[in-house]
Amino acid sequence: MKITVFCSANNNIDPDFFKATEELGAWMAANRHTLVYGGTDLGLMECIAKTVHEHGGQTIGVVPTKVEEHSHTSKYNDVEIPCDNLNDRKQLMLLHTDIAIALPGGVGTLDEIFSMAASKSIGYHDKRVVLYNIKGFWDKTIELLDDMQQRGFIRGDYHRMIIPVSSLDELKTVLSEE
Repeated sequence: MKITVFCSANNNIDPDFFKATEELGAWMAANRHTLVYGGTDLGLMECIAKTVHEHGGQTIGVVPTKVEEHSHTSKYNDVEIPCDNLNDRKQLMLLHTDIAIALPGGVGTLDEIFSMAASKSIGYHDKRVVLYNIKGFWDKTIELLDDMQQRGFIRGDYHRMIIPVSSLDELKTVLSEE
């Protein structure tokens, strides 16, 4: 399975997020899942790519020109797909994946999550995003989604598009159902 991972490109975050990312990357490689990600050599992006690569897994980095210009392309990209901008990167990651996992991240990660969910909601694809809620990182986002659904701003059950999980075991269960 090709799994896109959306995540932080910041090195200055809680070490527990790196530990959980390493556990996910090792599991992905051991189970022959291919990583599709943003191709950057920073933060959790570099962590997941390095872990998958060093455990014998395949990595596909989708690298925007600005990342390349700033010399932040990961050396752990087995396959590198260049692109012009972040919109192209999102489209290419979607094209090359079966499902996405969102680890802790910032506004770029939020953009990726909601772009993928919105395009699924109107029928452009049938791929879901899993919010890996490490240390309660996504709690406020989940509360917001629950509130939006309760108020009628999300039609149907948002869990068709976005699936919150709180452990690697829960994540494995969701992936086994794909």
